Amino acid sequence: MRYYLAPMEGITGYVYRNAYHAYFYPMDKYFTPFLSPGQEGELRNRDVQEILPENNQGIRLIPQILTNRAEAFLGAAELLETYGYREVNLNLGCPSGTVTAKGKGAGFLRYPDALDRFLEEISRGMEGLGIKFSIKTRVGGRDPEEFPGLLEIYGRYPLTELIIHPRVQKDFYKNTPRMESFALGMERSRCPVCYNGDITCAADIEALRDRFPDLGRVMIGRGILADPFLLERVYGDGILENRKERLREFHQRVYEEYLRVMSGDRNVLFKMKELWSHLIKSFRDGERFMKKIGKAKSRGEYEAAVAAVFHDLDLQ
Repeated sequence: MRYYLAPMEGITGYVYRNAYHAYFYPMDKYFTPFLSPGQEGELRNRDVQEILPENNQGIRLIPQILTNRAEAFLGAAELLETYGYREVNLNLGCPSGTVTAKGKGAGFLRYPDALDRFLEEISRGMEGLGIKFSIKTRVGGRDPEEFPGLLEIYGRYPLTELIIHPRVQKDFYKNTPRMESFALGMERSRCPVCYNGDITCAADIEALRDRFPDLGRVMIGRGILADPFLLERVYGDGILENRKERLREFHQRVYEEYLRVMSGDRNVLFKMKELWSHLIKSFRDGERFMKKIGKAKSRGEYEAAVAAVFHDLDLQ
């Protein structure tokens, strides 16, 4: 099985990726939170920082692009090629209202004819650039009945893989993943399929293997944020050692790197609190300590609250 780190805006940027890769079981691929190019494919400085080779040494990184304009996608791909990238990913999964209202992300799924034309154009352009591309998709905008038609469209183009989050856009991250739709994707996709959605423990992966023995790729997001040791539990090969100390060192590396690259303690604390909203689940009875972290208004208050977590709580 191959494992991928899901792109999560504001969290799984290069600071987090590098720290995770250094302290925990490495992923086979890491995906950037979506890059949103301008009309000609230009990238904002913060997006360029995400893909700079010096910020991603020793990991296999796939840049993810969010757009519904072929010229913007191809312009961004051409720019990424100058940094050495040979594969990119198209985001057709983001359910955020600010994204879908513009017909991007999962919002693009509501316009299958336009999506088909878009994929036809970028396929020609990507062949000329010598760059491969994959798609991360939901199974529809409003209804999973849209998915067979989407699979037919995807099957016309040379995708390296199809990453399926089996929810529709209106589900956001609620409701149960629509596994019948994922089964249809496994059956009909003409390229390798990767599963994404609600993987929180080793048992979830075992259940996937039992139901889909031919599945060879899994993308994990929130499950890894809450339990960075998840893949070690999956492999069960004895790496689960010195967990609290490793987690402490991981946290310190992320924290110090944000202090180095970001301006203002307030911004750093916001980023760290967002990470802790997931990471606190690694600790038994951690929610009561999360309140202290959430209320911290200075570095001193934050560091004291975090020190109390590591001193007073046991890991799950």
